[in-house]
Formats: sequence, structure tokens, C-alpha cells
Amino acid sequence: MLEAGTKAPDFTLPDKDGRPVSLSDFRGKRVVLYFYPRDDTPGCTRQACAFAAAYDAFRELDAVVIGVSRDSAASHRKFAEKHGLPFLLLSDPELTVLQAYGVWQEKKLYGKVSMGVVRSTYLIDGEGVIERAMPKVKPDTNAEEILAYLRDRRGGK
Repeated sequence: MLEAGTKAPDFTLPDKDGRPVSLSDFRGKRVVLYFYPRDDTPGCTRQACAFAAAYDAFRELDAVVIGVSRDSAASHRKFAEKHGLPFLLLSDPELTVLQAYGVWQEKKLYGKVSMGVVRSTYLIDGEGVIERAMPKVKPDTNAEEILAYLRDRRGGK
């Protein structure tokens, strides 16, 4: 994973409607960039719904929420519609951004080793520098942890 203080790799990925979205589009704003394994699975759904529930609070703090997974734009569209997700979901089927951010890693599940997305979140400042890196986050508390961090630092950057 990348560390705090590192320049965040810029990227352009399609959103749920196939429109290209670049990290650099959000210069001047903080970006909560969270990586998750798969649309509509239990943990990923809880995590996404927690970000959706806190969406207005993130907007009040001038922060943009972006979720990234390998899923297709069509999968993201269904996931967003089904759960009322108001934030961007970006599709990275080629693993370009997942690898650039170091979240595509070897995982073990029930003794089986495979490659997959390690649920991780980055907070990127308005200058495009990683302010906080959070590896192996918990889906139920991730949104609130980031929100608490942003509230604590409301006045300064």
C-alpha cells in the first residue's frame, strides 16, 4: 500500500454510466477513495450503505466519496440503484488502479491462496497527496472513522 505523504497516482476510470472520471477532476477537495472486493456482497454492501448514510456529512466537509472495484460499470449501476448509493463507483477490470494503490494482493481464505482486493481506504487532500492510508478496513466502521477524522481536522488541511 501507498503511505501518507505520497503523491496519489492519478487515474481515469469509467463510472457506473461509462463516463470517464479522473482523480485530478477533484483538485481542491478531499477525496475518500475506498477499494472494495465486489458489488452486492454482504461486507461490501454494508460498507457502501454506511458511506451512503454519511454522504451528506461528507459533502458538508467538502469531501468526495469514490468507491473502486473490478466490477463492470453495469454491475456498479445495478448496485448503486439497488442500494441508493449517491457517490461515484468506478470500474477497474484491468486492475490498473488497484495495483497502483497496492490493494491487489495475495489473500488467504479457508487455506486457499488467491489474488484479490484488500478492503482499503485512502484520504487524499486537495493537492492530490495521500493524507491517510487505511489498510484492511472494517466495512461497518470505515465511513464513520473517516468522517470522525475529517471532523477533527475541519479547520486545517
